[in-house]
Amino acid sequence: MSGFLHLIVPAARFRLLSGESDLTEYTFNTGVAKHRFCRVCGIKSFYIPRSNPDGFDVNARCLDEGTVTSLIIEPFDGRNWEQNAPALAHLTQP
Repeated sequence: MSGFLHLIVPAARFRLLSGESDLTEYTFNTGVAKHRFCRVCGIKSFYIPRSNPDGFDVNARCLDEGTVTSLIIEPFDGRNWEQNAPALAHLTQP
C-alpha cells in the first residue's frame, strides 16, 4: 500500500506551480494512465488516472497544509477496480 490519498480534480482546476523538470512519467497496460513521479525522491504526488483521463488524481498528503480545508473520504474497492471505476467518473465535474 502506497498511502496515496486520492483527490480527483478536473484538468482545468489543476496547476503545477513548480518542479515540472524534476518529473518523470511511466505508463503500463492500456497506456491511458500517466503516472508521474519525482525523479529525485520518487514520490508520486499526482498523475492522470485511467478512470478520469480528463483530470488529475492528486495525492492529498502532498498538498501544503491549509490548501484544502476539508475532505470527505469515500471508501473504494480497488481490488475490483474494473467494476468500481465508473463510480469515480462523476468526481471530475468542475
